[in-house]
Amino acid sequence: MPRYTGINHLAMATSDMDATIRFWRDLLGMRLVAGLGRPGYRHYFLEISGQDMIAFFEWPEVRPVEPKDHGVPVKGPFAFDHVSFGVSDRDELWEIKARLEAAGFWASEVLDHGFILSLYSFDPNNIAIEFSWPQPGMNVHERPRLVDRHPPEVRLEGADPQPGKWPEPAPVSRGDKVVFPGEGREILGRGSD
Repeated sequence: MPRYTGINHLAMATSDMDATIRFWRDLLGMRLVAGLGRPGYRHYFLEISGQDMIAFFEWPEVRPVEPKDHGVPVKGPFAFDHVSFGVSDRDELWEIKARLEAAGFWASEVLDHGFILSLYSFDPNNIAIEFSWPQPGMNVHERPRLVDRHPPEVRLEGADPQPGKWPEPAPVSRGDKVVFPGEGREILGRGSD
């Protein structure tokens, strides 16, 4: 099985890269670590942590999504509800709330979900965001907590990956491990502009 290191990046879209960078970099404090572009196309990356980033494509014709309360069910085609960013200190939730409100953005009260405390808001693109702090002694990574009273059958198999549920792939030979050029190669060898 692969060993994952985190979320390399979440890719979102905006029609206003300036406002998006101002929000994520200057208001929330995430460093701008990579960016590329040409007329009609930009792709910028902001650092969440040492291994995680959020990225934005700037597409001139994209419109912000309609605001939707975090976690409230919807009907029809849908792919994304919200993203939650972990914070290292409980008090940072109130610091973020104060920063958001001072800048004119709505921020929820801090809510106790039992295993985490959470603060909710929206970015300038109406992307639903959450900031979470894990409650002491409630590390679900070390000890999963699955308390659904009517779980789907697959949940009853436990928290760990179940072998034999998918066909085993054939080994990939060294000659088949080909890498093709993609967008962003121009970042190679350049310092910050």
